[in-house]
Amino acid sequence: MDNQKIQEIQILEQNIQNLLLQKQAFDMELSESRAALKEIENAKDDVFKLIGQLMIKSDKNKVKEELLNKEKILNLRLSTIGKQEISLTEKLTSLREEMMKQSKK
Repeated sequence: MDNQKIQEIQILEQNIQNLLLQKQAFDMELSESRAALKEIENAKDDVFKLIGQLMIKSDKNKVKEELLNKEKILNLRLSTIGKQEISLTEKLTSLREEMMKQSKK
């Protein structure tokens, strides 16, 4: 029983670590999107967009709309990851407390 709980704790810790890595990646992507949006606001004329290895001239409003949509999606993902992180952390805390109670017996 104890080995199973220890293994479960390790799995939860790994899952939390993976969530934190995903969160960090989405945070970076969100930051880049916000910086790009700021640059688009300051751009007077042409806006270019990277597609693969090509830089293509694009409509400023269309690129801005795409970035705003991307920002919404990233915020939603970050919110979901935050909820998952809370849930996993609560489970982990509960399991650790359970293990502590058992070890004191």
